[in-house]
Amino acid sequence: MTKNIVWHNAAVTHKERQGRNGHKPCLLWYTGLSGSGKSTIANAVDRLLFDLGCHTYLLDGDNIRHGLNNDLAFDDASRVENIRRITEVSRLMLDAGLIVGTAFISPFIADRAQAKALAGEAFIEVFVDTPLAICEQRDPKGLYKKARAGDIANFTGISSPYEAPASPDIHLQTADLTIEQAARQVVNFLTQHKVI
Repeated sequence: MTKNIVWHNAAVTHKERQGRNGHKPCLLWYTGLSGSGKSTIANAVDRLLFDLGCHTYLLDGDNIRHGLNNDLAFDDASRVENIRRITEVSRLMLDAGLIVGTAFISPFIADRAQAKALAGEAFIEVFVDTPLAICEQRDPKGLYKKARAGDIANFTGISSPYEAPASPDIHLQTADLTIEQAARQVVNFLTQHKVI
């Protein structure tokens, strides 16, 4: 890291932005296997929050890899860097007072712990807990089929590990929930914890 960088304080404070938005900022960190429903649930939550007048933004794993992280592969080191960059972008959005959703597999406990350490109390881990068999059955992008055939290396849940959260803030067991029920569960959590 270079020594010749000085933090520039903004004229508009974080507290002022939060006051104007009318809600607390938070980072909804959706984690789960590919095909678990992370993006679908995150989008449903984002729509509900937006309709309630909240200032939100959703960062989706595939979308981010089209731009900001298009130089990263899927090996362990690249996955770690992917999550580091996402966390830094999320921190900027938290500073702006937004409710940020991030829909990423983020398979490693250590990486999610680092995101939590950087985001602080604004971090809310949402475990989209869908059994591997159901994810494979859904296989919306055909990735499991390719991974099983050996066409995709380092595929989470098949040839690369997924470390499930031990005690997530929100545990969505999607085998027993509709998308709408799961989204409501997240919004209810935010209401109960006085984020919105």
